[in-house]
Amino acid sequence: MTEYLVFALTAPMGSFGGLAGHERRGSGGWPGRSAILGLLGAAQGVRRDDAAGQGALRRWQVAVSVLSEGVPVQDFHTVQTVPSANIKRPDTRRQALKALKPRDNPVITRRDYRCDCAFGVALWGEGDQEAARAALERPVFTPYLGRKSCPLAAPMAPRIVQAADVVAALDQVVLPPWLAGRRPLAIASDAAIEGAMQETVWDEPLDRAGWHFGPRTVHVHRPEAKA
Repeated sequence: MTEYLVFALTAPMGSFGGLAGHERRGSGGWPGRSAILGLLGAAQGVRRDDAAGQGALRRWQVAVSVLSEGVPVQDFHTVQTVPSANIKRPDTRRQALKALKPRDNPVITRRDYRCDCAFGVALWGEGDQEAARAALERPVFTPYLGRKSCPLAAPMAPRIVQAADVVAALDQVVLPPWLAGRRPLAIASDAAIEGAMQETVWDEPLDRAGWHFGPRTVHVHRPEAKA
């Protein structure tokens, strides 16, 4: 038997990264390793420029169960830079905007989200489980699901459990009442799962300050049970 720290993540909206370009920021189907470790680091008060604290987070192994994959939705933003030919080193934003000309068109960018999403999380490894559990109960920084505009809809209900494997550990996540009895649609795990497929994803945090991520292998299992 292995000890696992398990908790739930539910939110009206979430966004889970992926390969990002200038004009579009996509979203995966579940929060990746970097998102889970970032949330735990925020709960513990680890800042992005704290190299030692960020390095300690990488001791954890992660598994995520998809309980509700949510409905895709897309938001639009506009981005505009005032050409230096119009004005050099404006003192205020108002001064910069006044220098815009009709031909200086903004760029439309897109952000992907998922509505009504829910996940179970299991952590294990060399980290201090009790300290992590306490931090998730009383986080230093406000936790959110991918972006600051995506607050959680319910307490994470962290608890330490014993289980034979990560699948059994995720079955012990305490869910909010409206998700009672929900079964996983998929499980993405650092550890191998019988019958799972292997995928290469780029969500291993290497440098939080520089937003650098590396590849890793994730084991994706899709149970036959329906949600």
